[in-house]
Amino acid sequence: MPKSSTERPTAPETVWLAAGRHTGPAPQSALREHLRELKNSEKIQDFLEKENTTTPDGHVFEARWFVDDDVTVRARLATDGREHVDGERRWTLAAEAERPWDPGWPSPAALLWPERSDLSWDRDAAAGLLLQDINPLPKDDAALRRLLKDIARHSWSINVVVHEAMTPDAEGRLPLTRLLPPALRHRVVEHRATPEQFHAVNWALGDLGTSVPRGGAVVLSGTPARVGFDEQAFRVRSVFLDGSEPTELLDKIVQFAALPWPLPDEAAAALTALREDWQLLTMEEELTRARALVASYSEALEAMTKSRDLYREATELAHAALAEMAEYRDAASAVRDSARGQDKHPLTKTLQRVTDSLLPRRAQRVDAHLQEARASEQRAREASE
Repeated sequence: MPKSSTERPTAPETVWLAAGRHTGPAPQSALREHLRELKNSEKIQDFLEKENTTTPDGHVFEARWFVDDDVTVRARLATDGREHVDGERRWTLAAEAERPWDPGWPSPAALLWPERSDLSWDRDAAAGLLLQDINPLPKDDAALRRLLKDIARHSWSINVVVHEAMTPDAEGRLPLTRLLPPALRHRVVEHRATPEQFHAVNWALGDLGTSVPRGGAVVLSGTPARVGFDEQAFRVRSVFLDGSEPTELLDKIVQFAALPWPLPDEAAAALTALREDWQLLTMEEELTRARALVASYSEALEAMTKSRDLYREATELAHAALAEMAEYRDAASAVRDSARGQDKHPLTKTLQRVTDSLLPRRAQRVDAHLQEARASEQRAREASE
């Protein structure tokens, strides 16, 4: 059962996430060449390529660059080497900055992906729809309903449905996403419904608990819904498709993007991989990592030494306990021999009281040393991992 939005971690304000599809040949050669050019022109500081261990023939590209001159951005672009049924391959991109992400910063996707006619990468992962162009909604009602359900459940993108009050002219057929801040242009899918699709699209949107005003637009909540999302707050009554800037709709999209986003499982995995599997280190980071390793090895060695000493002390205590037991047995035997013909019960009871009081104490000390030694040994293993 999927986690509810309240159980999921939300995307940090410093993070930029996107997932898409690309067509054409496997992109690693094009990406490698493009990143090398970016490094040579100092648009990025450095990059690293490695295999994507989660998918056959997949690749991972790590890159680091600066925004606003001194804010470091680290990005991880993972490509899937397998062709899917649709002949396309999937990609995920996670980037994190040293401070909250500014929508005015360049889109990491636009920076890292090369512009090539044989490599179309700017398609949404859920349904393969275009990220920088208009996507007309299907004419078939059943296909329309399936599409909206699919993108609502599985798309990482911000999906916006716009209803055309009348058939627009050439200016009105330009994508509205081109007017968004740079960092949002590859995270938004623009769906267009024709004038005659008004009832059909609202029939389909009814499954999602929303609707689009005639000649207006609506931003879909997605799954899981963003924290603080209010369906009425993200509906726009009128969008003029005449080439003018739809300020209200653009503001709604920017506001929606700023809401806390409970991460889908794959998005959370992409962020974890960026943070935990990162290998493109600066010299200072390499030194910090080396120091941390030295400290952990030192801690492990200290814990191992302590556990060895504790085991030795426990062994010595055990040997002492065995020696005392032998002495008690010898003493008891001597008492029995000397007490023949006498009343043996008081002596026997006295010896038993001594044995019952001293031996358990010795056993407890041995057990305590063994437990502490095992705990120290466990700490040594954890420190060495």
